[in-house]
Amino acid sequence: MTYRRRTIKPTKPMRVAEVLQGYLRSSGLAKRVGQASVVEEWAGLVGPKIARAAVADSVTQDGTLFVRVPSSAWRQELSLMAPDILELVNRGRKDGKIRKIRWLVGEEPAGTEAQGHRGTDASRRAGAPACRRTTKDQAARGEA
Repeated sequence: MTYRRRTIKPTKPMRVAEVLQGYLRSSGLAKRVGQASVVEEWAGLVGPKIARAAVADSVTQDGTLFVRVPSSAWRQELSLMAPDILELVNRGRKDGKIRKIRWLVGEEPAGTEAQGHRGTDASRRAGAPACRRTTKDQAARGEA
C-alpha cells in the first residue's frame, strides 16, 4: 500500500481579524458574539439620552435583549419607542441581531456594577428580574 503525500498549498497572509471572524462563523459563535456586543455598545447605539435612563443588562440566545430602567414610567416610554430602538441596535449588524427587548424595572443587583459584571448569561435571571423592591415601611425609615 502506498501513501500519497499531502501537499499544502501556500496561502496569502491573512489579518488576525479575518482569521478570527472565519473561526467564529465556522464554529457558530459569530451570532452570540454579535449579540453580546450589544450590551457593551449600548450607549453608542441608542444615544446619550436613552443611555442615561436605560442600561443594557444581558442578551439571551434567542435574541432577547434585557434592558434595566429606573421606573415604570421609563419602561412605558421606551416600550413605545422599541421599534425605533431595535432599528438603531440592529443597524449594520450582520451577526447576532436582536429580535425583541424586555424592559426590567429596578436597580442593578448589588455588587454587580462594581465588578463590571454584565453579559449574556441568562442564568442570572431565574424567571424574574433581580430588582430590589422596597416596602412602604422601609421607605419611611429611609432604608430604600
